[in-house]
Amino acid sequence: MTAKAKSLHEALDPSRALVPHVQRVNEVRVKSGFWPKLTRNLSRLPFADRLLSVWYCARDPETPAPAKGVMLAALAYFVLPADAIPDVLAGIGFTDDAAVIAALMSAVGASLKPRHRDLAREALRRLGEP
Repeated sequence: MTAKAKSLHEALDPSRALVPHVQRVNEVRVKSGFWPKLTRNLSRLPFADRLLSVWYCARDPETPAPAKGVMLAALAYFVLPADAIPDVLAGIGFTDDAAVIAALMSAVGASLKPRHRDLAREALRRLGEP
């Protein structure tokens, strides 16, 4: 397995989401890739509000580290081009991403505060979404 393939495998492995090295890698991936991918695909993301809420929560210093680690792993999954269902498939490309975000919301949804949802709504307004 190449180093790049190993890194990708680690980023997508939920059991490694809280390993400091993996967390740092995911944070870098999310920092560089989240907004470009979000804005490119906004019209195809019916879960954009939840995705953005998670992004704001993951960046909040008050979010507990374990929740933040899992959130970064889920956001990295969204950002990475290699996932279970390729994003380029019309109509179904983001269903796996939506499932990951839904599962995440069930697992660590208590960490999402009204301020994160408010920030997400404001960001969507600025981006031109209702």
